[in-house]
Amino acid sequence: MEFLAGGHAEVRITRADVGKRVSVRRLTGGGEGQPAFSDAVGVLTSWDEGVLSITRRNGECVKVEESSLVAAKTVPAGPPRRRGPSATARELQRVAARGWPALETEPLGEWTLRASGGFTRRANSVLPLGDPGVPLDTALERIGQWYAARGLPPVIVVATGRADADEELAAALAERGWADERHTRVRIMGLAPLADTGTAAPPGSAGEAPARVSLSREPDADWLALYNRTGGADRTGEAARNALKVLTGGPSVWFATVRDADGGTAAIGRMVVDGRWAGFAAVEVAPAARRRGLATQVMVALAERALTEGASAAYLQVEADNTDALAFYDRLGFTDHHGYHYRRALPGGGRH
Repeated sequence: MEFLAGGHAEVRITRADVGKRVSVRRLTGGGEGQPAFSDAVGVLTSWDEGVLSITRRNGECVKVEESSLVAAKTVPAGPPRRRGPSATARELQRVAARGWPALETEPLGEWTLRASGGFTRRANSVLPLGDPGVPLDTALERIGQWYAARGLPPVIVVATGRADADEELAAALAERGWADERHTRVRIMGLAPLADTGTAAPPGSAGEAPARVSLSREPDADWLALYNRTGGADRTGEAARNALKVLTGGPSVWFATVRDADGGTAAIGRMVVDGRWAGFAAVEVAPAARRRGLATQVMVALAERALTEGASAAYLQVEADNTDALAFYDRLGFTDHHGYHYRRALPGGGRH
């Protein structure tokens, strides 16, 4: 990181730069074997009473004492990614919301409150895509009341890592005591290259014939049995019904199933086509059927179907600590587009 100007480090930011992306170096006074300086890059979200708040791309908020600064400057947003389709975070957030639709929604300005009986955080969280139309503290109070009436915790999904993301909102919620949970990566790639993956033998499948992937508009009982979020053993209860409504919602939804030799379910997947985008989710392989390339074959079959419906780009969402899934999607060719995480109001915590 280069801060030198005329041979000297300079602090070249002021309070007028709040809202801009900055790079700072601060003195930490590290002990023996520890670095004396620490660097931080992110959006300068506040500068109050001698303390700077910098929100990094992953939503982490860093507090920096003004007196510890040895160098600082504004920096441009990262260069546009050349790999994969072009899209803003806002576009993908809207597409993903339509592809995993909540059972109940209510607008709050440009924000959307979503509830689905507790089935997945995505369908039971606030989607903030602009201005709530009221001061933030008023919005948070209304959000708390709305979710309390439904027996759900107030949760807001916060996008990070793009020019149109919500680092400032992440910082504001952190200051109010909203807990930081479940970081997720949104990944994209061109749809045709994904479909072309089927021309190569998947890892671990040497000598095996390609599996037959069947596609349907509705998930059957075997599909739901392998999917692990549909309400447990009681598949006729309210939780299972809520899950099924969300799973089958969306513009054009497809479910993939691979049967094993005994007729059981070896692998599954879900895809929703929405204009140029095809969203992939719920890719699961039964433990006894792993390392046979079945997940790849599910992805390819769904991608081929999406191409016939006019889609050209693929997206999916993976939790940031799911290293196996991340490695799998790396091999297919997916790259990171942006990230998001959830902010949850703690009982009695923070201020509104």
